[in-house]
Amino acid sequence: MFDPLKSKARVLAFTAGVFLLGMGGASLLGWTSLSLATPSISEAPQVSEDAVRPAVELSNAFISISEAVTPAVVRIEVERSRTVAGGGTIDPFGLFFEGPQPRQRQEEPPREQIQTSGGSGFLVSPDGYILTNDHVVSGAARIRVYLQDRREYQATLVGTDPTTDVAVIKIDERNLPTLSLGQSGEIRVGEWVLAVGNPGFGGGSALDYTVTAGIVSALGRPLQLIQGELARQEEWAEVAGFAIEDFIQTDAVINPGNSGGPLVDMQGRVVGINSAIASRTGFYQGYGFAIPIDLGRRIMEDLVEYGEVRRAYLGITMEPVSTVDAEYYGLPRPTGVLVQSAVDGGPAAAAGLQQEDVIVSIDDLPVERMGQLQLLIAQRRPGDRVRVRLYRDGEPREFTVRLEQAPIGPRTATAVTPETRTEERLGLEVGPLDEATANRFQYSQPGGVVIRDLAPSGQAARAGMLPGERILSIDRTPVNTVEDVNRLLGAAAPGDVVSFRLGRPDESTRVVNVRIPS
Repeated sequence: MFDPLKSKARVLAFTAGVFLLGMGGASLLGWTSLSLATPSISEAPQVSEDAVRPAVELSNAFISISEAVTPAVVRIEVERSRTVAGGGTIDPFGLFFEGPQPRQRQEEPPREQIQTSGGSGFLVSPDGYILTNDHVVSGAARIRVYLQDRREYQATLVGTDPTTDVAVIKIDERNLPTLSLGQSGEIRVGEWVLAVGNPGFGGGSALDYTVTAGIVSALGRPLQLIQGELARQEEWAEVAGFAIEDFIQTDAVINPGNSGGPLVDMQGRVVGINSAIASRTGFYQGYGFAIPIDLGRRIMEDLVEYGEVRRAYLGITMEPVSTVDAEYYGLPRPTGVLVQSAVDGGPAAAAGLQQEDVIVSIDDLPVERMGQLQLLIAQRRPGDRVRVRLYRDGEPREFTVRLEQAPIGPRTATAVTPETRTEERLGLEVGPLDEATANRFQYSQPGGVVIRDLAPSGQAARAGMLPGERILSIDRTPVNTVEDVNRLLGAAAPGDVVSFRLGRPDESTRVVNVRIPS
């Protein structure tokens, strides 16, 4: 008699047996291993440790230098005021409501506009002195400094020297990380260097703290960049001839945001201030240039002590020495500078120097080019005496010259006035939403308070607030007038977080929380 239950049991037993038999065979064949699903990955070194040890050691050195240097490198953001012509301007809300072709607002008269730019700098003292470039901070209405740990400060301008592109700013803080200053006169072509910068914008960027490595490609490069820039400025055209351009050339990448950052040697000491690039596009194309730190240190000392540079002055005009000059004047080799004139009443003329003298050393330090002579004199102080060795009519001679102060008009160090109103510290300009403003920002009717403008680097702009948005409330307290804004923000202390409820022309609202800067 057929028993369906027994038959079913036999089928199950047979199936299980086949499965186990198959698994056993598959296991013997290696089919159940993970090798088919997951490739076998080796982590063994492809090259022996001994073979790559020098490269690994160099890499580790770069890591150590970067970790030691970057805490003292700062990001600098600068606001400058400029007058812009009126014209059809873009409605900011058109980007939200009308797609890629936002509607134009009406024509506007010329107005002042805040322009934001930035660069890098580095701390040289625990109490907040920072070295950077003149072109990074000159003409600034406001300077803010950002540290690696995200602390931010308003900085004051201590002084600038456009003839060397060096500037000093200061933040009010203690126990800050600093960098050691090396001696640029001791570096050699072929030496490894690292260029460090902090070009990021907007309170955090993928470009924060860039470190690039290269070698010193050349020394004493005269680019005529500073001289050319001064010549274009009416204020400084008369002193363009005093520009000192004796740059360190490196193939470490230096781009605009790295200006003012340090160029450091393999001991992490600063040997240069990153300043310029040789490029047709404005971006790196092979070579970068740095101001020798020996010059930067000397300029910094004067700026901190006097607020201006008191440049030593030899009082000559000069030209480089060519091979033809060397032959004509009986020089041992084509080096030095050819005196074209000794300025009447100047220190060189008073000491007896004259046209066609060829200067070959200052205080036994060789002079091979014009920038080098300028650099050597600039490192002295007015009143110092220097020994000038030269060739006259093929014969070596020596003169002692008492240096005077160069007739360079001081550049007034304009300290940035600390902001007092909270809305100014936030970079926030507000006004009543009157009929004209309502039309400008496409509101259906006037009333309340509107954001007229924002400083691009201000906390309000960073938080995402936009011109044309209405301020409906602050910390959940309704806002109806500008006085309400002043009162509510005035009650907030530095470091407090303030909550804004904002409205738009389409009657949508949103909340933006902003920390009051120190």
